[in-house]
Amino acid sequence: MMITIWGAAIVVFLILEAVTVGIVSIWFALGSICALIAALLDAPVWLQIGWFAVVSILTMILTRPIVKKYVNGKKQPTNADRVIGVKATVRERIDNLAGEGSVFCDGKEWSARSEDGSIITSGSVVTVKAIEGVKLIVAQGLAE
Repeated sequence: MMITIWGAAIVVFLILEAVTVGIVSIWFALGSICALIAALLDAPVWLQIGWFAVVSILTMILTRPIVKKYVNGKKQPTNADRVIGVKATVRERIDNLAGEGSVFCDGKEWSARSEDGSIITSGSVVTVKAIEGVKLIVAQGLAE
């Protein structure tokens, strides 16, 4: 009976792992494999559950930081961040409500929105505060 339960647990944890984006249940699948081996060797149920818990927890503790670093921590750096804090000139009046506005910064024209929601007139000098998608978030005034 326990052999069937541990076999089903392995399948469930592997399916759960396959349908999720991050690594979330592989440790429990490994624990289930160890418990299945214990069940095949006719170990008592308490020992099977113990192996499941110990192996699952140990593999999680030992491998999660490494997995998190390489799987979930992938960030693609871009050179666009270099415009944060730089002065830009408003080319097209910035009006967040109307969804319009552009600035000239770093030799390129960017879509822009004001940081505080205020309207900024064409020709004004602004400071880039952040980037959201392909839009620069700007504030009126010079870079500090």
